[in-house]
Amino acid sequence: MRFVIVTGVSGAGKSTALKMLEDADYFCVDNLPIPLIEKFASMMIEMDAEEIRNVGLGVDVRSGQALDELESVLDDLKGQGYDYEILFLDACDSVLIKRYQETRRNHPLSPRGRVDRGIRLEREKLGFLKTRADYIIDTSQLLTRDLRQELENIFLKDREFNSLMVSILSFGFKYGIPGDGDLIFDVRFLPNPYYLDHLRPMSGEDEGVFDYVMSFEAATVFADKVEEMLRFLIPLYIKEGKTSLVVGIGCTGGKHRSVALAREIYQRVKGQAGYGIRLEHRDLPKDPMRKKCCTEGV
Repeated sequence: MRFVIVTGVSGAGKSTALKMLEDADYFCVDNLPIPLIEKFASMMIEMDAEEIRNVGLGVDVRSGQALDELESVLDDLKGQGYDYEILFLDACDSVLIKRYQETRRNHPLSPRGRVDRGIRLEREKLGFLKTRADYIIDTSQLLTRDLRQELENIFLKDREFNSLMVSILSFGFKYGIPGDGDLIFDVRFLPNPYYLDHLRPMSGEDEGVFDYVMSFEAATVFADKVEEMLRFLIPLYIKEGKTSLVVGIGCTGGKHRSVALAREIYQRVKGQAGYGIRLEHRDLPKDPMRKKCCTEGV
């Protein structure tokens, strides 16, 4: 039996993760009182393995003062030979605050105060769980399908897991540099397809633009050097415990050159063992021609 304790900061996706585990035939219980965890684990082990094969247990700050007892409970479980894993869901403060604003919910530790204060208190209370976690997933840049893929890799496919999620992000400088960017690259040194009438309406997702951009030696040399840098840096970031790496590729409008180069770099580094990777075009939907097409139903 696989026994997974699902925890993390409020708003990072714990409930979503539990639902996904439940879809994967895990028997899931959320917010079980801390004093009952040991008895619950014993009951699950004693039950027929054919009836319940895997268990997911949600734990968070709703446990109140009893949360202080959890560390000793976990130690007791280990001492009695119960094998469990801890999955910790996290996200950066700015993303958590935005999620609370969008859902118009109050933070459980600051129901009448500022959300950022509640987040700070929660991080303090859950610090020991994050330290003991077997898996830490930062959901700041993850879509629901990305989180599902990560969970499937860990709990269904049993792949080796490292907590780093790499985002290859194209963007347009005229819309601002990504605030969460770790590595920012400027590809405005390349010829701009915008000035070619037949390529202007297209984007870097179209093969005509992609082939045009990548036909220049400077583009392939740039991609070679970024690939080499990422292959050097990523193992070091994993070793250091970094959970999110955003690689920004920028051009003027985020439509042609940056999209093509982001595609190229993504193809080169995806599929490597030990980390997740996603491709995102931040400013492509802002293109006026695309907006017009969407409005007209094209």
